[in-house]
Amino acid sequence: MLAFNVLRFAAAAVFVAMPLSALAMGCDGLVDGPKGTVMSVTDGDTVVLDTGVVVRLIGTQAPKLPLGREGFETWPKAEEARLALEALTLGKRVAVRHGGEQVDRHGRTLGQLFVVDTPELWVQQRMIADGWARVYSFPDNRACLPQLLSAEGSARLMKLGIWADPYYLVRRADRPAELAGRLGHYELVEGRVLLADEAQGRIYLNFGRSWKEDFTAVLERSAVQLFSRSGLDPLKLEGALVRIRGWVDDIDGPRVEVTHPEQIEVLLAP
Repeated sequence: MLAFNVLRFAAAAVFVAMPLSALAMGCDGLVDGPKGTVMSVTDGDTVVLDTGVVVRLIGTQAPKLPLGREGFETWPKAEEARLALEALTLGKRVAVRHGGEQVDRHGRTLGQLFVVDTPELWVQQRMIADGWARVYSFPDNRACLPQLLSAEGSARLMKLGIWADPYYLVRRADRPAELAGRLGHYELVEGRVLLADEAQGRIYLNFGRSWKEDFTAVLERSAVQLFSRSGLDPLKLEGALVRIRGWVDDIDGPRVEVTHPEQIEVLLAP
């Protein structure tokens, strides 16, 4: 418990000391994509342009609306997030820029969205900085994540937007029963890695002594290769205090599958 309190105090000092210019930084190295005017806003991370192009704001996850899905429960603050994105973009001229895969399986355009103005507004960063979305990334779309994670940390510290709602609390890895009640949810989970081990090409980060019951982060072979190319060795995380983000499932206790390095933030090195 002491380690968690020390960590949160240190994190608070970092984010409070962060200059405002750090939250205004853009993202370099993107490829130009479609341009147009935003005609409608579907939810907190999707807009439709006057050209008919549907843009999914990559790198973010806003609270979800049912959008016609039977039995789907609205996430807390979903409509507020949609209205926040609408206020930023509706009727505005925008440009999409790609940093990875450009189209998803639903035919939506994937990219960072910028309101073409003076000064230019990076929509994802603003939504996250205002607390209306979390960082949500994919192994084939990893651009701009350091800036977005920085913005998220500041918003979380100040309890802006979604961070004021218990639904989005950062969970504790040493409370597996609580995590077992969040199956199928996208969660941020903090804890100290008790054991980092490799078996049959997978790497397991264990947060408790009972691998059948305690929380675990699992890296499949493809993820291990991405970590290797990034110069990061997850086996060296044993003893580290980390934050894991991902979808919680239940295979030998609650777990998160890690597919790329940005899902793990090292809060305190071993």
